[in-house]
Amino acid sequence: MNILFVCTGNTCRSSMAEGIFKYMLNEYNIKSIAVTSAGISAFEGDKANYNAIQVLNSKGIDISSHKAKRINDEILKEADLILAMTLSHKRMLNKFAPENSNKIFTLREFAYKINDEIIGSRNLDIDDPYGMDYNVYDLCRKEIETELIKIIENINKLNI
Repeated sequence: MNILFVCTGNTCRSSMAEGIFKYMLNEYNIKSIAVTSAGISAFEGDKANYNAIQVLNSKGIDISSHKAKRINDEILKEADLILAMTLSHKRMLNKFAPENSNKIFTLREFAYKINDEIIGSRNLDIDDPYGMDYNVYDLCRKEIETELIKIIENINKLNI
């Protein structure tokens, strides 16, 4: 199974989600899932944001070699599950590749579904920490990690 995380520039949220989830998969010794990330408006080759790198380093996760990728048809076709950071990203992905709509969710939306939580009127966005300080990046990391824990704890529900 191939999981793709998507945000705007692929230097903050999606790169952190990729790093955290790879770390979790390694901790759980799950080898059947590949993880990558990309950005809707990414500049190819950009490094992960300094604060994103530092926040994850504090948890023993190294994303210092991350290089941003821009969303394209090939990346979308390879993905079995596409997890966007916001509803806006989800809408853009659905418009760009409507044939993939059955596999596009926000990260929170998918975490709620796989954990059998009622979504209701909950906020499904992971806010962008770009341009903010270390503490905002750390809060973003915690939000992402909270949702990824729900997914990893219910990984048996994925068809892998």
